[in-house]
Amino acid sequence: MSASPYVLVLYYSTHGSVAAMAEQIARGIEQVEGVEARVRTVPAVSTNTEASESDIPESGPLYCTEDDLRHCSGLVLGSPVRFGNMAAAMKYFLDSTTNLWLTGELVNKPASVFTSSSSLHGGQETTLQSMMLPLMHHGMVIAGIPYSEPNLTSTQTGGTPYGATHVSGASNVTMLSPEETSLCLAQGKRMGHLALSLQAMNQ
Repeated sequence: MSASPYVLVLYYSTHGSVAAMAEQIARGIEQVEGVEARVRTVPAVSTNTEASESDIPESGPLYCTEDDLRHCSGLVLGSPVRFGNMAAAMKYFLDSTTNLWLTGELVNKPASVFTSSSSLHGGQETTLQSMMLPLMHHGMVIAGIPYSEPNLTSTQTGGTPYGATHVSGASNVTMLSPEETSLCLAQGKRMGHLALSLQAMNQ
């Protein structure tokens, strides 16, 4: 187990937008003294829903292990929008966490979610909600972004009270807007504080 408490930033990204959001969320977490960010990803799946990647990715963050999830003090989960739902790769990973559900090892830990879509009304909110469902079954405490964050009402691109979002454009090349970046940082910082608070309460 990590010497310091950590918030796990776990994501799946195909064109890089969700990965960019994960980086900003991790930065926000690490603005909180006493907690670290641990960034992990999940492998892609093939058309017959079997893992299709080697155990170690060629570049970028490592693949998440059961122990990464078991020992985290909080979880921030990210996926691109897939027809208003999370990507199959993330669903495949979450479906493999039954052991943690049986032992209740994620109960009372804070969790939040984030996503990216190519269009403004591309199913961001339903995707966020789809990622919340398994986390609630694990007994996690779901946290969004409060309206005390001014960019939540001023953004003209991504951003919801359910979690940070990004609009990547039809070609998936649009960079994070200043408001989207700010909301990612705010979500990460809030998760860092919640992880420390709930960990102290649960000891």
